[in-house]
Formats: sequence, structure tokens, C-alpha cells
Amino acid sequence: MTRLSQSVDQAAALLADADLAADAVVRDLLAETTRRRSLDLSDLSPDEQAALIAARVQQLQPSADALVERIVEAGKEDRPFVAKFGIDPTGAEVHLGHAVPMLLLSRFQRMGHKVVFIVGDVTAKIGDPSGRTEERPPLTDDDIARNLATYREQVSPFFDFEHADFRHNGDWLRQVSLPRIIEITAQIPVSMPLQREDFRTRLESGQGLSMAELLYSVVMALDSVETACDIEVGGIDQFLNMQMGRKVMSICGQTPELVVATSLIEGTDGSGAKMSKSKGNYVALTAPPGEIFGKLMSVPDRLVEPYFRALSEWVDPELDIVRRRVEQGSLHPMDLKKILAGEVTAAIHGVDAAMRAREEFVARFSTRSFADIEDLPEVTDLSRPVVEVVKGLGFAQSNGDVRRVAQQNGLRLVVEGPDGQRQTTLDADDARQPLAAVVKEKLGDPADGLYLKVGRKLARVVLPA
Repeated sequence: MTRLSQSVDQAAALLADADLAADAVVRDLLAETTRRRSLDLSDLSPDEQAALIAARVQQLQPSADALVERIVEAGKEDRPFVAKFGIDPTGAEVHLGHAVPMLLLSRFQRMGHKVVFIVGDVTAKIGDPSGRTEERPPLTDDDIARNLATYREQVSPFFDFEHADFRHNGDWLRQVSLPRIIEITAQIPVSMPLQREDFRTRLESGQGLSMAELLYSVVMALDSVETACDIEVGGIDQFLNMQMGRKVMSICGQTPELVVATSLIEGTDGSGAKMSKSKGNYVALTAPPGEIFGKLMSVPDRLVEPYFRALSEWVDPELDIVRRRVEQGSLHPMDLKKILAGEVTAAIHGVDAAMRAREEFVARFSTRSFADIEDLPEVTDLSRPVVEVVKGLGFAQSNGDVRRVAQQNGLRLVVEGPDGQRQTTLDADDARQPLAAVVKEKLGDPADGLYLKVGRKLARVVLPA
């Protein structure tokens, strides 16, 4: 029996029979599944390794059998099997959407393979055009340096960098000569990058498409040449870029890499859009435990299983168990969502922090009365615009953040009285008005028991005497 199968058996026993609403049971479960994130997987056979990877990907090219053959081949040649992942520092925060392919890369490391994590300090100057409807504004060297300053620290929960390479692609791309670029691109038909639907759409609509964007995938492919990687991991939006990696490696006389592409996860707002910093529907890896837990609790129920598949080390038999229990009524969907939130929080901050976040969430949002919560922040100056009140509470960083919450119907006034609660949703226009004026317009002269709710965060509004 492998170490992974032993872990799955232990977790499955809890999932099948235990009360998954009980804190003690959840702690035991999180302890086991979090331990699995650092579990030595080197006792898995090449077939088992390939099956574990293939179970969580949208595309594996050429095939799972080819992955088995490449792993076996590396062993016979007494060389490391190399798995690579790259990310461009176009922003300062790494979020859970980025973590999906990183989890697969982590598994390769724990299988005993060599992992190369590449930060694209040069490719970021072009900007990945994948899925974009217009050219990305260029970043300066200072922008890039500021963004990538903490990348290694942010992704450290997923990797052991004492046994992995963390590299900047500028180390080799700045040495590539123009004749070398011409030599490579002379063997790539223009039709290959123009197969991209996003490029065709932009051209058909009259939007600009720069030569730098056409070259992006070629430049990115040189990372694969430099590392002579066996496999590259990325999101499905990177699939065509990774295909170019195979082409350029072949041009350079190397065996083309295998390609693993993961599905993109939806953002927390449930709108169907992918998790994205530009849409404000993301969870940053730098977020504190309570924020990660709360944002995961806000996702629609339909996203719970896809999030488990993308962000946890759970395997299909474990998901089958909880799915049956939900269908049978022996597991409440809300309790399963709390386990998901704890699972992701524990991955970044540890089990103790995840359990504290769980307790705080229950105390704040599962209580029957907001009046029972003793440590709520208070709003005493009602003359300020709502947006300034929200930022002053630390519930948002910018006016844009407040606007996005309002657009998602997450900005509300709550009146609590003997007959229960009633909530009034505020829109972006309301957010620009003084809080006192909004209260007067929406609620008249409410008695005590007024609260401002911003997403999952709550503050008590102290009315003037």
C-alpha cells in the first residue's frame, strides 16, 4: 500500500461515518489532508504518477501513456525528470487561480522529480496576450521588480525551494541574440500564432495586435529550451503558448516537452468569469486566514466540488463519499463548504489558523443575532460618504473595491430588531453619498440595531442620540 492510499483510507473513514459538522472531526480531517500536501509520493509507480496527474487536468498532451514513458525513460537515463511552471509578475499578488497548476507542480516534486519555477521578468514586459481583447499596457522595470519581490515567499506553501529551482527568465533571455531569434522564427509559420481565437477576434474587430504579442509564445518557449524540461504545467489558457514550446524545442534539437493544462477556476462572485485580479473575484495567497475562509464561504454551492478538485489534494473516491452524503441528507452543503474553506486556508496558513478562522466565521455569521457579537468595529461618523466609511474600516482598499462589492450586491444596511433582520442593498451611487443621508433615504429613522455589511464583513453603526 502506498503512502497516498494510506492517507486516503484514513480520510475516507472520517468522511464516510463521522459528524462533519463537529470541530474536532474537521480538525482531524484537515490535519490529514494538509499533511498530504507534503506527502512523499516517490513510492508511486510511473503509471500511478501519471494517473494522479491526469485525474486533475483538462489536457495532457500527447497522452498519459506518453507521460509514463517519459518518466521511465528519465529513470533509465539516470537523469532527473524536469517539470516546469512559469508565471509573469504582471501584478504584485499571486491568487488561488494561479495555485491550480502549482498544485500539480508540487505533486511532481513530491514524486521525486526536479521542479523549475520560473518568474518571467522579461516576458512580463510583453504581457501574455492570452484571452485579452486589447494589448496589455507595458510595465516598466520598476513595476516588474516591485511585483516579483515577494513571489517566492507567496508560493512557498506549495514547494520546497531547497530542492527546487526558482529562476528569472531574464537570466537567459537577455543573452539571446537577434540572429538566434530570426533563426527560430524563420521556421515557425505565421499561421501558427494566428490560430489563436483571441488574436483572430481582435484583428476582425479592428483592435491592435503588436509584433511583440505575436512573439510572446516564442519567447516563452525559450524558457523550456533553457531548462530542457520534460513537461510544462499551466492553465488551459496557456495551452497554445505551451504548444509553441513543443515546436521551438523541436527546432532547437530537443525532445518536445509534454504539456499539462489545468481548468480555470471561476471567481468567487459566481458570475461564471474566471478568477481574476481585474474582476476583483479572486483570493490572494497573501490574504489573512479569516479573509480566505470568508471568501471561500461566499462562493455558490455549485462551485464547491470544482474548487475541491482544483485546490485540494482530495482524490475522486473522497469526493464521491461526500457527494453521496449530501444527496442522502447526512451532510449539509454548508458544512461541506466550511471544510473546503478550511482546506484552502490550512494549505496556506496551517490547520490551527484554519480552525480559528472557522470559529470566527461561525461566531460572526452563524449567530442568530448580530447584537451577540462583542468585537464588531463601530461607525460613529455618519457624515462621511459610504465609500470612505468602508475604507476607513479596512473592509476595502480602494473606491474600485467598494464599487465591485456594490455591483455584486454585497454592500448592505441591516436593521435588527425583535422581529428579526431586514436588509437593504446599496448600489454604487449610494456608496458615494454620506452614510447619514443613505440611512435616512433607505430606512427613515431606524432604532438601535443598525449594521453595515460589506461582503462577509460587518460593522455596527452607532446612531446619534
